[in-house]
Amino acid sequence: MAALGTYASEEQIRALEHQMGLDQPVMLQYTTFLKNLCHGELGKSLITHQSVAKEIAKVFPYTFDLTVSGMFLGILMGVPLGILTAIKRNRLPDYLGRIFSLTGISVPEFYLGILLMYIFAVKLNMFPVVGAGDPGNLGERLYHLVLPAFTLGIAMTAFVSRMTRSSMLNVLGEDYVRTARAKGVSEGMTIYKHALRNALIPTTTVVGLYATVLMGGSVLTEIVFSRPGLGKMMVFAVKDRDYMTLQAVIVIFSAAVFFLNLVTDILYALIDPRIKYH
Repeated sequence: MAALGTYASEEQIRALEHQMGLDQPVMLQYTTFLKNLCHGELGKSLITHQSVAKEIAKVFPYTFDLTVSGMFLGILMGVPLGILTAIKRNRLPDYLGRIFSLTGISVPEFYLGILLMYIFAVKLNMFPVVGAGDPGNLGERLYHLVLPAFTLGIAMTAFVSRMTRSSMLNVLGEDYVRTARAKGVSEGMTIYKHALRNALIPTTTVVGLYATVLMGGSVLTEIVFSRPGLGKMMVFAVKDRDYMTLQAVIVIFSAAVFFLNLVTDILYALIDPRIKYH
């Protein structure tokens, strides 16, 4: 009905079901789907009748840019903030850092995006309000990416800083840290060489898990900033009942989650040499 319209005849519906293979047994449909997926075939849109794989290829770079930049900003700001609040425990920097992290966790991405847009785009006229820029112009793409990236990055900063602070506080109380200080090792060396490396393991777990949440947050962010991307495509697929496109986007998101979890596991071994994979 979504593809043919409300007034489609029974013959038209049956013909479309045969064309899409919906009249075949479920297991055969599933096997055919997996076979096509291995060949990179994700079907055709029920609305535009275009290849879904080609439509995804056009918008995937925008979602990739947004997710990676949000993760980069979250790690870049969150880890130093977590270290600072742990070192300055129960002092002014710690209180301010905890207030910031609590605010970042509490404020929804779509509201934060609208707030940043209002301040820096509407009032200060520093950044564009909507769009993603010319695909062939790297500078323009980065310029349009600033506000959406900070929208996701601030939320991730809150999570990363809280986990880093908690991990650092646990590690700073360990015997080997006290021994390093007793032997006269400088405070900076003690913090960054002895404490931080062990504290980063739980933080890496949070980054890997939150990266999947970040991809979900990109859906609302793309809508707020009117950016092309997988999130926006998925929303419009739901709205138009374009089930082939919706299915394909969910497959891509699922593959991304699997890949991020794999990367997280690999990073464990790079951070902690004691972890071996056989």
